Amino acid sequence: MFDLIIRNANLLDGRQGIDLGLKGAKITAIEKSIAATGGKEIDATGRLVSPPFCDPHFHMDATLSLGMPRMNVSGTLLEGIALWGELRPLLTKEALIERALRYCDLAVSQGLLYIRSHVDTSDPRLVTAEALLEVKEKVAPYIDLQLVAFPQDGYYRAPDGVRSLERALDMGVGIVGGIPHFERTMEDGTCSVEALCRIAADRGLPVDMHCDETDDPMSRHIETLAAQTVRFGLEGRVAGSHLTSMHSMDNYYVSKLIPLIAEAEINVIPNPLINIMLQGRHDTYPKRRGMTRVRELMAAGVNVSFGHDCVMDPWYSMGSGDMLEVAHMAIHVAQMAGIEDKRKIFDAITVNSAKTMGLEGYGLEIGCNANLIVLQAADVTEALRLKPNRLFVIKAGKVIARTAPRIGELFLGGRPTSIDMAKDYLPQTPQR
Repeated sequence: MFDLIIRNANLLDGRQGIDLGLKGAKITAIEKSIAATGGKEIDATGRLVSPPFCDPHFHMDATLSLGMPRMNVSGTLLEGIALWGELRPLLTKEALIERALRYCDLAVSQGLLYIRSHVDTSDPRLVTAEALLEVKEKVAPYIDLQLVAFPQDGYYRAPDGVRSLERALDMGVGIVGGIPHFERTMEDGTCSVEALCRIAADRGLPVDMHCDETDDPMSRHIETLAAQTVRFGLEGRVAGSHLTSMHSMDNYYVSKLIPLIAEAEINVIPNPLINIMLQGRHDTYPKRRGMTRVRELMAAGVNVSFGHDCVMDPWYSMGSGDMLEVAHMAIHVAQMAGIEDKRKIFDAITVNSAKTMGLEGYGLEIGCNANLIVLQAADVTEALRLKPNRLFVIKAGKVIARTAPRIGELFLGGRPTSIDMAKDYLPQTPQR
């Protein structure tokens, strides 16, 4: 017997008309036709069933703060950083928690059940860390939230930055962050990478650094991060986020750099929406696209996963919490429009991100956790094109969110949704 059966599903590997049996919090059967009856059932009617989306790079302490205390008039990265500096002294724990919980409700409706958020540790009050540690506990029934101790103003550059980061880790923030390109000098940036990797090794923690988020081709801290990763035995536990300077580097140097990244087993996290928006601002024409070399990194066997980064905050006035929007932009910016390209892009918001985040039991196989989404699309290509509704979001074998189907969409892989079918679904948001 099963607690829930999803019937007539299409799977990521191309299989169609498949039933999935869920028992408790696990997937216990995947076959053409499950004979068992009883329990609850969902008829997917030829729609795509996928593991939930993962966002390995986000700033939940800043989310939904757009316009506080003012707007980013220029829309630039540096004004965003300055604006966050104005807002930070005004932050309260209660307001941080309220905004984060609102975003988490939105995330669940989008099928986003795994988030890694950077937590600014530059303010010695550490109100951000206190708030998000509480949020992590509150949302645990429906979102797995990982937290990164992130010295936004620089590990060495910020007053008391070194001590504040250590205190955040002592409080329970579980990942070591950094921003070497924002230190005062290239040398300070290099020293910060070494110091932060040493802390991670001593504490047995992963590393996730904002690295070379700049158009400057001489910003090469990812090379240092790769070397220190190997030095401290952190292979597979380190992520380099953004790496936008690689877009401006000469090809000969990159031909050396990418094998170093692969050797160190560094996880690379581009953020397509933010990278295309914030980079290349000093260019007239030709104008650089701003995102790192996704295709080349993937071809070298590097694990590449995409982050949303920001939603309605000082750096980015847009955003929806929808990882399919992130992937949709990546297809265009990386010019990866082929059939296999799109499969790789979809992997970058699911299985690749799960690997970056070190998730256990993630996937769509027998024995995996019963965390799934049913998309109003027939296959991966259609999902990336339409950014369709998440009809059902399932956590630990239970439906935690539902969204009514859209009417009248053009589905190349299946029939349009009928009004009769739509009335059977009612919107639902997770209950805290």
